[in-house]
Amino acid sequence: MSTRQSDAAAEATAAKRQRRSEVRDKAEDAASAPVPSSGERVATGDIGLIESITVKNFMCHHLLGPFHFGPNVNFIIGNNGSGKSAILTALIVGLGGKAMFTNRGLSLKDFIKQGEHAADVALTLRNRGPDGFKSDLYGDSITVENRISADGSRTYRLKSETGQLITNKKEELTAILDHFNIQLDNPVSILNQEMSKQFLHSKNETDKYKFFMKATLLEQMKSDYIHVKQTKSMTRQQVERQEESLKDLKQDFLGKKDRYERLSSFDELREQLEKLKKCMAWSLVREKELSVEQLKDEIEKEENNHYKHTEHLEQWQTKVMQVERKIQGIRSDLERLREEQEAATQEDRLLRAEAKAARRLHKDKELVYARALNKVKESEKEQSLLEEKINKAKSSVTRRCRKDERKLSELRETLLNLDRKFSDLNQEVKRKHQAVLKGREERDKLRLEQKNLQTSIDSKLRRRTQLLSSRSDKMKRFGESVPELLRAIDEAHAAGRFSRKPLGPIGSCLSVKDPSLCVAVESCLRSFMKTFCCDNHKDESVLQELMGRHYREHRPQIIVCPFAERVYDLKGRKAQHPDFPAVLDMITATSPVVVNCLIDMRGIESVLIVKEKSTARAVMQRGRPPHNCKEAFTVDGDQVYPNRYYASDFGVAKYLGEDVQEQISLLELELENLRAQLNRFQSHVISVTEDIRVMERELNGTIAALKKNQTAINQTKASIAELETVEEEEQDDDHASLEEARLEVQQRMEAEKRGVAEAKEELDQQKNVSDQIEAKHSALRKRSEQLSDEMEPLKEEKQKLEIDCAKFEHNTRHFENMSKNHEENIQEMKSELAQREEELQDFVSKASEICPERQSANGSTKSIDSEITRLTKKLKIYESNHGEHETVVREYAEALALYRQKTSQVRDLKRFINCLDNIMSDRQNRYKILRRSLSVRCKLYFNNFLIKLNCNGSMLFDHNNETLSITVCPPGREEDEVSDMRSLSGGERSFSTVCFMLSLWEITESPFRCLDEFDVYMDMHNRRLTLDLLMELSERQHQRQFIFITPLGTSFLPRTSLIKIHQLQTPE
Repeated sequence: MSTRQSDAAAEATAAKRQRRSEVRDKAEDAASAPVPSSGERVATGDIGLIESITVKNFMCHHLLGPFHFGPNVNFIIGNNGSGKSAILTALIVGLGGKAMFTNRGLSLKDFIKQGEHAADVALTLRNRGPDGFKSDLYGDSITVENRISADGSRTYRLKSETGQLITNKKEELTAILDHFNIQLDNPVSILNQEMSKQFLHSKNETDKYKFFMKATLLEQMKSDYIHVKQTKSMTRQQVERQEESLKDLKQDFLGKKDRYERLSSFDELREQLEKLKKCMAWSLVREKELSVEQLKDEIEKEENNHYKHTEHLEQWQTKVMQVERKIQGIRSDLERLREEQEAATQEDRLLRAEAKAARRLHKDKELVYARALNKVKESEKEQSLLEEKINKAKSSVTRRCRKDERKLSELRETLLNLDRKFSDLNQEVKRKHQAVLKGREERDKLRLEQKNLQTSIDSKLRRRTQLLSSRSDKMKRFGESVPELLRAIDEAHAAGRFSRKPLGPIGSCLSVKDPSLCVAVESCLRSFMKTFCCDNHKDESVLQELMGRHYREHRPQIIVCPFAERVYDLKGRKAQHPDFPAVLDMITATSPVVVNCLIDMRGIESVLIVKEKSTARAVMQRGRPPHNCKEAFTVDGDQVYPNRYYASDFGVAKYLGEDVQEQISLLELELENLRAQLNRFQSHVISVTEDIRVMERELNGTIAALKKNQTAINQTKASIAELETVEEEEQDDDHASLEEARLEVQQRMEAEKRGVAEAKEELDQQKNVSDQIEAKHSALRKRSEQLSDEMEPLKEEKQKLEIDCAKFEHNTRHFENMSKNHEENIQEMKSELAQREEELQDFVSKASEICPERQSANGSTKSIDSEITRLTKKLKIYESNHGEHETVVREYAEALALYRQKTSQVRDLKRFINCLDNIMSDRQNRYKILRRSLSVRCKLYFNNFLIKLNCNGSMLFDHNNETLSITVCPPGREEDEVSDMRSLSGGERSFSTVCFMLSLWEITESPFRCLDEFDVYMDMHNRRLTLDLLMELSERQHQRQFIFITPLGTSFLPRTSLIKIHQLQTPE
């Protein structure tokens, strides 16, 4: 599987290098042409522009968009969390970019909203004009739909302007990006938030030079040229080796030519060998005739024994027939009794069902009777309650009094004042509620940090406990349950439950040759230190069962791979470097199975160990990594890839270290530091919590006042409503309705009493029916028991006869088998006789073909065969010294052809190397011209931008040392000795770096530019100047599209048709 993956990765890298080489060739061809001015723009504004973006279940947003972008300048503004950066991330991911390009996640599945199974991103690209991509197929726009699944995979759907699905292949999307010159990994085209921070605050001249090289694709061109030089060097070495081998080929050719010329014959030995072969053929015929006669005698004896066994068989068959007739008579009697018993059983089953139904019906009647009684009682209670209500209604009559008009006017004035007070209190509640929310947010962040610290402390306490336990048992380093698990594995293996005893933990089977590299090895293997190895899936299931007894959760991992006796042959796959070893070279294992598992699962043969960090970066990231090397680890456990670097969280070796006391001491120091940090966080949390309580009390007081005010408003409104509308209660209507209800209840109670009498009568009738069914069932059960007693003697007699019959049948089968075996044996012997006679005829025909006349052999077949072997060996020795005629001729012809072929190959390779030298020399000159041209243009544009702002400055390229220094002198500071951007303020430095960014925009081509939060660290003056420059550039490049993302306001921007502002709503 690893070979297929490496082949696929190599093919993808080759395809990408080919695409970039096409772009690079175009750039080199343009280097010799005149440099176009800023006014001479290429008409590319109709292709590659982003028309709209829509995202669903992406990051923390359920739905964003659709956002319809303008063709020139677009501002995306909004508060933090509103989805600004999510749009830029969706742009990169939607066009096929990797997750690491966004600096917002390590995997695509990280972008799926929590609780959802998939995320969708849809983008529409402009495809107008004669330079459109397959315009007849896609039309004026191309829609790219990207769906990200929970497993990290994604699918593409490319649609035309009409919405028709064209294809779902990634290769088509790559071709579209190449055609539109869209570079997702180029920060000049798309500068995300994280890269913007690093770029705007970078003080390193080397970083600026690298940024310039990457933006102009010069870095990729340089790496490709280095690769070509290495390939040329390898080809030259191959030519030298071919020339050395050519000398050996010539010597071999001359030797075979000499053998060809001195070849002689050896017919005499061959004639003698042919004569012996004839004698051997007729000797085999004679032996086969003797074996045929012997087999005929054996067949005659076997037929005599078969007649005796047939007589015994007939006697036992007669006894079996007599016993079977007696058994048949008993069976007929038993069958008659059994039928009568089954009829009784069937009738008994029916009676039981009737009795059960009768009992159920009786219970139902009892339930109906009880319910009827309860209804009568409830009706009596309801009648008494209605009579009580009627008496109360007659005795209490309420009246309402009207209020005068003056009181109504006073209440309305009061209501107006309360409304004004309610509005003021509501504003105060909102302000205090916002303050409480900010305090809670700060407290939640502190509590999260506190929880992380507590988790680290708990983890280190568990580790300390393991280390203390490992003083007596080293296996406890891998977990408290590991020693018990290993004992259980030994017991199960002794009981034969495992075909091969599992190995593990892997960390206990390893040792490091250099103790100083233990941290690096552990950082590389990580979770594999606790892993177990099984030979097959059956052993894995047994081991899972044993682990279930000792682990409730977090079981160790199990790797299933066939146990081998030797380590894999890694020739051609292992990482090679003259100075730094691979992880495979630095470990020693107790079993080759452990090494093979780590090779399969971790690829330790392709991981180098480089002690120094700077050296590791130089080896892996400056130029091409070593052959077959995928990653490297430093002595501190830092992980180094060709395009990224991860710092390690390993302090000491947990499992491979020998000094347990030192590890315990380090853990104690770390615990002390963590506890101090935890105490500080707890104090801070208590302080913030107290502030929140004070604010909550104030908020609750204000809310209480607000509620009290609201209650007063409601009461005042109720009083006004009560004064304005007065309803008279109609007591007469209530009294009439109560009388009607009392009469209705009385009638219902009389009907329910009649129902009680009917239910009682039905209950008595059902009881009589149940008693009759029980009497019938008792009589039938007695008859069934009587039939069982009659059947018992017959069963015993039948059982005895069946035993005798079984004995007789056993003897009968025995003699039948013996007779059958004799018959089969006779048939086999006859078949063998026929086969031997056929073989005899075959031997005779073959011997006649070899020699028509029958030969009389003096010796045995064995002696003749020995003589043939002796002569054959003698002939082989002769042929090995001189060679066969055909072989010698063939080898001479092959050597001659091979010598000529190798000579031609060496001559062609020399011509190729000479031609490559000329091409590379021309390419290097053109590369330097292009680099000088781009740097000069960048300087000119940079100076133009500074002159427009009355600033002085310069840009110095040092191509030898690969540095780019920028000096800027702001207005009013001409007399100051400002020679370095580090002496500038943060806003001035950000502004100067933006000028550098705009200069790169002038010399590079892309259909759109994206900047994310470029102005967050600028003051308002520098931000205004920067935006003016951006607007001026966008006016000159009106066929380019610009997307600027900022959390700040844009109210001062001019309102033109070229500028489109997208205001994002603050999330709730």
